[in-house]
Amino acid sequence: MRSPPSKAGARRFVVRLFASLLVLIVCGGVATLERLLAPDAELWERWTAHDAASTARIDHGAWDGFLSRNLVPGPDGSTRLAYARVSPSDRALLDEYLKALTATPISRHARDTQLAYWINLYNALTVQVVLDHYPVASIRDIKLDSGLFSSGPWDKKLVEIEGEEISLNDIEHRIIRPVWRDPRVHYALNCASIGCPSLSPKAFTSEDLDARLTQAATAFVNSPHGVRVADGQITVSRIYDWFHEDFGVGDAAVFEHILKFAMPELREMMQSIGKINNVAYDWKLNDAG
Repeated sequence: MRSPPSKAGARRFVVRLFASLLVLIVCGGVATLERLLAPDAELWERWTAHDAASTARIDHGAWDGFLSRNLVPGPDGSTRLAYARVSPSDRALLDEYLKALTATPISRHARDTQLAYWINLYNALTVQVVLDHYPVASIRDIKLDSGLFSSGPWDKKLVEIEGEEISLNDIEHRIIRPVWRDPRVHYALNCASIGCPSLSPKAFTSEDLDARLTQAATAFVNSPHGVRVADGQITVSRIYDWFHEDFGVGDAAVFEHILKFAMPELREMMQSIGKINNVAYDWKLNDAG
């Protein structure tokens, strides 16, 4: 099971619980409750190790090939995965790719190489989990833990890397978010849901990582799953509520973050309204059907 939170973390949770319950009672704020339940970015110190002088590269060609054969455009501009049509050879290729990644001594690599590694590992591991349980309507239906409030596969230890058992939540919330502290990472991670930023058709690599993260941010913000403007109101992805602290302090900072990546037409509409009104998220599987 996941490592227990620190005493300080437990105290923060209790404070947030009472504050959020008060807001819920007074305002009926559903978003506040979901924000409360979202995982914190809690650093796993062991994974800060790296070698800034390393020039070693990791081969992600197998992931590139898998994506090129199984990823298709969705009707809304997002990408979808043809889970039902993944061939036995591609399934074996995915399994071997993940074995190669988990055997990699990643702490000996440079920072950009590490980030590309963790992003690709998260995305490929998520696809493997869905394939293991397909067909499902949503990744939340895949319950790998027996806890009372268990939902989804995120807390299950799925792989071992450098002697450490690691879950999807560990990768996202204990490694990627707290180590890199770059809000653009949220646009690179795909949790197999339609509401999530699209699964990239190419593996992330250290060579073009910064440009790819900005490209992913721009694509999501300007998609209907990132931001929608209708009837004088702005609806944004619930990602901005769950992980609001990654985008800045307060709702105004989240708004300004989104504006940085909004195309001129969307930016103009947002500026005329001036605030976020609603949040939404579609948990249906990103299945090509």
